[in-house]
Amino acid sequence: MKKIKSLIISGNGTNCEIETAFACSHAGAKADIVHISDILNGKTRITDYHFLVLAGGFLDGDDLGSAQVQAIRFKYARIKGSGPTLLDEIFAFIKDGHLILGICNGFQALVKAGLLPGNPLGARRASITFNNSARFEDRWVRLKANNNSPCVFTKGIDIIELPVRHGEGNVVTDTEETLREIMDKNLASLFYADSKGNPTMEYPLNPNGSTCAIAGMCDATGRIFGLMPHPEAYTHKTNHPSWTRISLPERGQGMILFDNAVNFLKGTV
Repeated sequence: MKKIKSLIISGNGTNCEIETAFACSHAGAKADIVHISDILNGKTRITDYHFLVLAGGFLDGDDLGSAQVQAIRFKYARIKGSGPTLLDEIFAFIKDGHLILGICNGFQALVKAGLLPGNPLGARRASITFNNSARFEDRWVRLKANNNSPCVFTKGIDIIELPVRHGEGNVVTDTEETLREIMDKNLASLFYADSKGNPTMEYPLNPNGSTCAIAGMCDATGRIFGLMPHPEAYTHKTNHPSWTRISLPERGQGMILFDNAVNFLKGTV
């Protein structure tokens, strides 16, 4: 069995790449943090990896909207100046059957580059915009997984708790038809939930007012997934704010997403 290789792209404002690389490594994958400039100059090929992770942060200072510049970079920046675009390279990576995870800013990049919800890949059909609260939200949230979703990352999850920290987390779609497709095909993989585990629009349980309480979304294959909460921020019980007051398993709940990814890839490479 090949060693699963994960690539975490850094640069231009990401700030969660170290925690994300740790989560990948803790799940059993080899984790490489690579600056995006090394991909553009051809030193590192995305297609040499199995698991691509777009970490959280504040790409390009959130100019033009969160991850908008990164989406433009994906579509138009060319490798070694005249080669394929980053998006071409990502398309080839997807065609090989590999996995992509976008966390917070990375989720925004996936949506704005047209990789989510897909159909077709590269066509932008949604966005992630300003929180309805008109403020930056930094809090822990309860999340309900959609057990009917094809999402590789959320298999076996019912309810989990993860932190959010963002100013633009409100998922919106271009048309009602796109929203119906996301919901009818179970591409909405993770929802903000109340104490009973029901998806909710109530603030602050839903911290941003996201449409239909969507906290995470996948494409039809289930292999491309993005979410606003930060699973890499809960890899050990001591990451939880109540760890001294309640009994928690040592392995943090955020690890299940990375464990699911690595276990899936072990069966395909």
